[in-house]
Amino acid sequence: MTKRVSVGGVLVGGGERVKIQSMTTTKTADVEKTVAQINALCKAGCEIVRVAIADEADAAALKRVKNAVSLPIVADIHFSPVLAVQAIENGADKVRINPGNIGGEKEIAFVADCVKAHGIPVRVGANTGSIETGFLKKYGRSERALVESALYNVGLLEKHGVQDLVISVKASDVPLTVRAYRLLAQSTKYPLHVGVTEAGTKEKGIIKSAAGIGALLVDGIGDTIRVSLSDDPVEEVLAAKEILRACGLGGDFVEVVSCPTCGRCEWDSLALANKVTEFVAPYSVRAKVAVMGCVVNGPGEAKDADLGIAGGKGSCLIFKKGVPYKKVEAANAEQAFMEELKGLLNNGK
Repeated sequence: MTKRVSVGGVLVGGGERVKIQSMTTTKTADVEKTVAQINALCKAGCEIVRVAIADEADAAALKRVKNAVSLPIVADIHFSPVLAVQAIENGADKVRINPGNIGGEKEIAFVADCVKAHGIPVRVGANTGSIETGFLKKYGRSERALVESALYNVGLLEKHGVQDLVISVKASDVPLTVRAYRLLAQSTKYPLHVGVTEAGTKEKGIIKSAAGIGALLVDGIGDTIRVSLSDDPVEEVLAAKEILRACGLGGDFVEVVSCPTCGRCEWDSLALANKVTEFVAPYSVRAKVAVMGCVVNGPGEAKDADLGIAGGKGSCLIFKKGVPYKKVEAANAEQAFMEELKGLLNNGK
């Protein structure tokens, strides 16, 4: 089990539920836009948010941003330990530094002193785009280079008294990302921030993230996740929630299972599956609902569903917990099933 770390009161690691993160796309110094985006992320289910600190104006604005939002804020720092200190002094709940560009031990020590004074954690965030030269030369662009680069800087922070750390070793290459995190998990007990960096635009980025993050989560690796998309960051949060749910880590929600349909399907099960999925989205209820195309696999495949439906020629069978409940005409199937679904959800099962 990893160490538990508090990020502005949100607990990460130590057996806690996996937390969802995202990052703003606004200029942090534009307080109004940054606050609006953070609030939208919070509403979508984000639990920790990161903001870019590119200059002194961003660092100074952090205090106003923090006073206007409820989410813990992570200051994302590259190249300048001075900006890291300014961000911390203006209220950052955590600071992210990149081993490849923050500087040497002198710079690390400078940041460490401020971190200790304010009692906040640090994320050491290594990625393939900024592996320190020595490790890149020794190991090439590999999982070993990523992990060694991160752990070297972790060691420097520990040397200067910082004990609350989170580590990430991201790559845009999914297999490399997975290998790196598996190696890292064998080498440290600090909580791990998991993600596939620069994953791409929405559709492709979600697929890459699901493959990489999902592979690690089912192995028990990962304490907080960020899905990196070239899109509205709210989409990152929604995707992260779905990945967690697919891995059995999503808390209370309504799982909808539906078959891909085939030539045996004689009713519009796809339309009902889409309607059901949209309808159940707002509910925080632990339930399983099945929409199946035909009776070949229907009741059997969804035997553990709280409520299910399977179609046949001209009629559909509604079942509960795998037991037939009632038969309805296919033309009336949607209305009948939606009425049963509303009853299930409104009664909390």
